[in-house]
Amino acid sequence: MNTNKITRRIFAIGQGVNPMLIRHFVKLTGVERPRICLLPTASADDPKLIRIWHGFGEKFGFEAYDQEMFISSFDQDQTFEEVLLSMDAIYVSGGNTVNMLAVWKAQGVDVILREAYEQGILLGGGSAGGICWFDNGLTDSRPIELTAMPAMGWLKGSFSPHFLSEPGRRKYCHKFVLNGEMSSGYAIDEPVGILFEDEVFVKAVGSRRDAQGFWVELKGDEVVETPLNIEYLGDEA
Repeated sequence: MNTNKITRRIFAIGQGVNPMLIRHFVKLTGVERPRICLLPTASADDPKLIRIWHGFGEKFGFEAYDQEMFISSFDQDQTFEEVLLSMDAIYVSGGNTVNMLAVWKAQGVDVILREAYEQGILLGGGSAGGICWFDNGLTDSRPIELTAMPAMGWLKGSFSPHFLSEPGRRKYCHKFVLNGEMSSGYAIDEPVGILFEDEVFVKAVGSRRDAQGFWVELKGDEVVETPLNIEYLGDEA
């Protein structure tokens, strides 16, 4: 009888592309030269981002793949399932979170990602690629102002990226936690990544010594920030 338990892991980052945190993501696979697929859906399959990703593969020692969603049957010779479930890890880009989740649902990719998660394939991403795993989050995907949005709900709570780096992020996070549009949750700045194992928070890591992240919750009628203990990754530089 096989008693080896599969550990399901998600690494959510406060910024779409952070080289040091992506290199840490590669190390989390525990594989010598892992196969890692970029899902650039939120960026509308931006060719520049895809080129950057393949450059990371050469620099950080992983086999870089990408799976576009804006495709034709004539240039895709494998199913989405065949591609994604053959990976050691899947990284989701930043961009428009609302549009990304709609495309995934239409193509059945949300279901495939859940299967990958259950199989122990490491999942992660930055900004939109962080929001998507939580109950809800703070997004710039709609016109005029930041809004709260529902996500896939695999991780409990909310996720607010770019927390200190972009104007208004902190204000709107507090507003939506206060009025109930967003759950209590994690608010992290761009140099921070947070790791979950089997839906349990494990640790926060940072690519800068001054990196900050918080657990933001409603206590009574007040929103309270509790700083996260962030492990600096300078030794990996």
